[in-house]
Amino acid sequence: MIHVDVMDGHFVPNISVGVPVVASLRKATSLSLDVHLMIERPERYIGIFADAGADMISVHQEATVHLDRVLGMISERGLAAGAVLNPATPVATLEQVLDRVDYVLLMSVNPGYGGQKFIRGTLEKIRALKELRTRYNRNYRIEVDGGVGVENTAELARAGADILVAGTSIFQTADAAEAFCKLQRIAHEALKQKV
Repeated sequence: MIHVDVMDGHFVPNISVGVPVVASLRKATSLSLDVHLMIERPERYIGIFADAGADMISVHQEATVHLDRVLGMISERGLAAGAVLNPATPVATLEQVLDRVDYVLLMSVNPGYGGQKFIRGTLEKIRALKELRTRYNRNYRIEVDGGVGVENTAELARAGADILVAGTSIFQTADAAEAFCKLQRIAHEALKQKV
């Protein structure tokens, strides 16, 4: 899949791609588009990004006062609905909507800029989400975004992360395809060792 960060310069201190880029990506690939809205009041843009070709849309718990409603809007469009937590936001803030999510995205850096160092407290949040998934018999996937690289991919996979978002560790290398394959191998090997 392709993870697309959408930033508004308000919710996070940076501005990035928007609807035209998602629409262009949709024309260029059949891969799933995982659209991560790092924007204020994301409910205003669900339909627009759905129409542009998103397959998955995630919104920050901290960006809307009506998270349940926004997750419903995403699901009603037939898309995978994701809730996102910033590093300082506890997992417990999502307990009332875990029946509404297809995935939970944990930010393992403070959102807004690439190349930051991984925040180790994310590992405990992954384990907590995994435990809640088992306790409540839910199916949601756990996604991690920020500081993911060769040094922590195995640990993240063993902790219970299902989807890893890697940017700098792939695109700041001489061979992005090789870097991607290496991370994928590390994750698969970690899961084999876990069993």
